[in-house]
Amino acid sequence: MTTHFTDLAQRAAADGQVTSEEILALRRQGWGDGIITREEAEALFEVNNALETRDDEWCDFFVEAIGEFVLNGTQPRLQCNTEESEWLIAQVDHDGVVDSFVELETMVRIIERAENLATQLKDYVIAQIEREVLSGTGPTRHGGDLSATHISSAEARILRRVVFSSGGYGPAAVNRFEAEMLFRLKDATLSDENAPEWDDLFLDGVSNYLKGFSLQNAQLEHGRALELQEFVADNKANVGRFFGTMIKEAPQVRNHFGKVFGKRDASPSIEEQAAAGEEVTDHEQKWLDAMIEADGDIDDLERRLLARIIEEGE
Repeated sequence: MTTHFTDLAQRAAADGQVTSEEILALRRQGWGDGIITREEAEALFEVNNALETRDDEWCDFFVEAIGEFVLNGTQPRLQCNTEESEWLIAQVDHDGVVDSFVELETMVRIIERAENLATQLKDYVIAQIEREVLSGTGPTRHGGDLSATHISSAEARILRRVVFSSGGYGPAAVNRFEAEMLFRLKDATLSDENAPEWDDLFLDGVSNYLKGFSLQNAQLEHGRALELQEFVADNKANVGRFFGTMIKEAPQVRNHFGKVFGKRDASPSIEEQAAAGEEVTDHEQKWLDAMIEADGDIDDLERRLLARIIEEGE
């Protein structure tokens, strides 16, 4: 079926456009055996590179198909490991840039859907968006409103989706790399008429980094996820093994069993970790001071950020 699919893709790309009938044929062939193979996924990238225009129907199909291969092409499902991330980046970055909005949307959707994600993919996407926002060109300028503002509503929205996605460092947890990117964008666009969504993103993102928290096991390592999946599929698994694995893997379960059997785990509970995360540490305070003092002045967004931190700490 892969050969037939590849032939269909090559014919579809021959004239630089793809029809609804061709997309339907590709969809039927691609999902005919329930999976998208690497050869089929690479054929779709060749089609996308050859297209002169990319309508919504093609974009929807491409995003769905590539996401299906990356996240569900191998077990365990909804995982994007290092090899898969490197493959995807190589397909997109063949000429050094993200060529189209559909490629950017594909990566963002994978980041949003992934239960576990290699950090290099999220870092790559954020770096690409930052470059395109600062240069004023690139796929973030398409697929959304074009405006005279330096950071448009479309760009702010797609940045928020990536920064607060479930994949990467931790579910909806902003890390230092992302917070510093937000500061760089702010400093570079102070004199520009940015979209209102940008102010909210900056304040929410930096505040989350300073006052949020992330569970150490929020992202389960890819190999361990596969082991657990195989364990669940093992029909010889017994109750003792099951509870032993659960207690080992989940701190909250371990705490619960400790209470039942008269033992108490010394590790802090999720509630205690969340409360601790609300406190701005000395290290975080020094980082914030350095970021604010970098340009020798305190701007309006920085004043609003400090006011929020003080208000939330009362």
